[in-house]
Amino acid sequence: MAFDTDTSKVRSLSEQYVICAAESAVQLAKDCETVVLAVKPNALEQVLNEIRGVASDNLIVSIAAGKQLSFYEKILGTSSRIVRVMPNINAVVGEAISAFCANKNAADNDKELVKALLGSFGEYIELPEERFSIFSAIGGCSPAFAYMFIDAMARAAVKNGMSKQDALRVSAQAVLGSARMILESENHPWELVDRVCSPGGTTIEGVAALEECGFQAAVAAAVEASFNKDKRL
Repeated sequence: MAFDTDTSKVRSLSEQYVICAAESAVQLAKDCETVVLAVKPNALEQVLNEIRGVASDNLIVSIAAGKQLSFYEKILGTSSRIVRVMPNINAVVGEAISAFCANKNAADNDKELVKALLGSFGEYIELPEERFSIFSAIGGCSPAFAYMFIDAMARAAVKNGMSKQDALRVSAQAVLGSARMILESENHPWELVDRVCSPGGTTIEGVAALEECGFQAAVAAAVEASFNKDKRL
């Protein structure tokens, strides 16, 4: 069952996935055991106030950024079962990395339900809530950084004669394979860098150029800026 203030979205979801279209958030909370709140942080308080009278027995799962468990408990009550989740955009292709944390009222079977949900579109990790802001920076925001890196490599290849379509395919696959190497090998990333860099070869020239242009500092600055913004939400 789904509800959105934009009725056309709910109608489209209902037709595409054969789900029930709720007429209100209250109806959804009444009819469902688990409620997933997929709204922007600035709309969250309004939605919680709408369902607070009927959601006391629901498992509440929220993907809103920056809102701590205490925020939900303050509105819904301290006996509520709350799980906070942070997925990322790569859920669209089944390759997300998501984090979750639960309040003390959430039972083991509640967590298992959330794990099954998150596992259906990627990997997941359970983290203490105080680590959520940094996860948001390196798990939630970083796909945009990776897309920029891939596009930058592809544009450089286009400058040197390769078609953009081929350049994007090569760059994206190289990053995909590199990520798998990190996850499946026991080597530190810099050990893998050293393995690719032959003495006096092409790769070490590129690595040196990245270092000279402040590559690592730029990435660290991007993570820090995203982290600080999340803390302010």
